[in-house]
Amino acid sequence: QRLAEIVGPEHLITDAAVLEPRLTDWRGRYRGKARCLALPKTATEVSALVSTCTAAGAAVVPQGGNTGLCGGATPDESGGAVVVNLTRMNRVRGVDAQNNTITAEAGCVLAAVQDAARAAGRLFPLSLAAEGSATLGGNLSTNAGGIQVLRYGNTRELTLGIEVVLPSGEIWNGLRALRKDNTGYDLKQLFIGAEGTLGIITAATMRLFPLPSATTTAWIAVPDAAAAVGLLNLLQNQFGAALTACELVSEVVLELVLRHFPESSRPLPERAPWYLLCELSGGGALENLDGAFEEFLAVALDVGALRDASLARSLDQADRLWRLRENLSEAQRREGVSIKHDISLPISRIPEFLARAEALLERAFPGVRIVAFGHIGDGNLHYNLSHPDLDENTALLAAQPRASRLVHDLVAEFDGSISAEHGLGQLKREEILRYKSPLEMELMRSIKKSLDPLNLMNPGKVL
Repeated sequence: QRLAEIVGPEHLITDAAVLEPRLTDWRGRYRGKARCLALPKTATEVSALVSTCTAAGAAVVPQGGNTGLCGGATPDESGGAVVVNLTRMNRVRGVDAQNNTITAEAGCVLAAVQDAARAAGRLFPLSLAAEGSATLGGNLSTNAGGIQVLRYGNTRELTLGIEVVLPSGEIWNGLRALRKDNTGYDLKQLFIGAEGTLGIITAATMRLFPLPSATTTAWIAVPDAAAAVGLLNLLQNQFGAALTACELVSEVVLELVLRHFPESSRPLPERAPWYLLCELSGGGALENLDGAFEEFLAVALDVGALRDASLARSLDQADRLWRLRENLSEAQRREGVSIKHDISLPISRIPEFLARAEALLERAFPGVRIVAFGHIGDGNLHYNLSHPDLDENTALLAAQPRASRLVHDLVAEFDGSISAEHGLGQLKREEILRYKSPLEMELMRSIKKSLDPLNLMNPGKVL
């Protein structure tokens, strides 16, 4: 009753049928229970909700678009939690084009933030496949990456200030629009990537950039992963910051997309083991990007740095190339359940990792299908495992702990990370104990205890 008084009875959901979609994660891996779903409209309402829950000893599970891949926004099965969904907090509070900033509420869908920036003649570069449903708050809480990290950085690098409701119910207004502020601890960084375990981000001030006046896109076939890394370095040496995105896609992955999206077509006539999807963007002196890119590709072909390439000649052709990349995750989902890994590695060591991991997994699980793709420009691979045969795939899924241990142990040997951009959520909260030092874990627990001593803020996630 008290919660209903805060948000209004129509925005406090207890009906099981309406609750159900919000109690299951995007992959269908986790299902939980909750006493209700609250839909606040303002940070003041979030503050009142959290204060009321804290006084009652009820856990709070923050949620945005519910597109996460690690169960970070799904309550446990106890049924005592209150899910606080921020999708009604979807207002763009302001755009300062001259300062290149935008301030938006956490429930804004990512695509809406991009549109608001574009309407002001600016670019908000955070871009990922779920941008039509993922919210800004969720992106902040997982430090989302996406396809343009190579040039613009992760969500963390794009954030200048945030507004947060603390576990105590207090509102910290840290919505500063400054590039330089050396006045002590950078508190906003505690909450970015914390998956709602330290507080609820309700708004953020994000960096914007000039809209590029020229963009060019190419699909490039390479003989192996080492050639892909070599070509990435050649592109960076030639074009510098104009290289906006560089995505790695295997032939195995491309075949899945073509199978499950029949309207798609091969960009090149001949198959290759690996492909790069590259985008250059810029303006002013860089406006003749098509010509410069075409010349670069011709030289690279002559010296054997690539096998073949297709340069998009129109926006429609470029969109078709990017749709191949954007449909990868959905194609996997339609193919069936797989074991997913979101890892990051030093870029120079990606070829060696791919070779060694494939050999290890083939010995352990003969016939395993490795579905590998990702953001090679920043060292982030989505390294997923399945088996074409249904019975064999069922056996593989039953052996997930062993399969993931093989992958993650090798990632650790290469000084990589077992979570590049998806977070830990429920999926990796135990696994991370093997790869972070006891001191690191204790420091994280100390921060959690300091801000959330009752462990009511998204309990069971990360830690």
